[in-house]
Amino acid sequence: QPLPAGQVGALAVKGPTGCKYLDDARQATYVQNGWNLTGDAYQVDDEGQFVYQARTDDMIITSGYNVGGPEVEDALLKHPAVAECAVVGLPDDERGQVVSAFVVLRAGVEGDAALVRVLQEHVKATIAPYKYPRQVQFVSALPKTDTGKLQRFRLKENS
Repeated sequence: QPLPAGQVGALAVKGPTGCKYLDDARQATYVQNGWNLTGDAYQVDDEGQFVYQARTDDMIITSGYNVGGPEVEDALLKHPAVAECAVVGLPDDERGQVVSAFVVLRAGVEGDAALVRVLQEHVKATIAPYKYPRQVQFVSALPKTDTGKLQRFRLKENS
């Protein structure tokens, strides 16, 4: 179903080519009525342009808002203290999920409660107040595969 501009939804595509998982249970999930469900969440802006938000399984739903982890990561990476980061949704009794950032700081930067507040205010000012990470953890490294791909599931498991 098409969504109005500004709302985040799952991207489905239909056309002369697509994916098909023969003899695989994914067929029933990823292809429905001729539509290929990509697993990506997009938002259509006021000009009709599609803007990537996150993988649908990485979309954070907090207090009824959809927050794409990559958008929060991009905002955090614009702060000079941040070397790299990852943002995931962690379970929360009140909000459903809470936006949680795992941050690797640049050499010589000390992670403390004051820097947590600075980073939170930075995200509020850069993207939107409701998207800021309510939890910020400073870590020495992010969990990655041998090829360097971030393992978000490990952040969720270990928190």
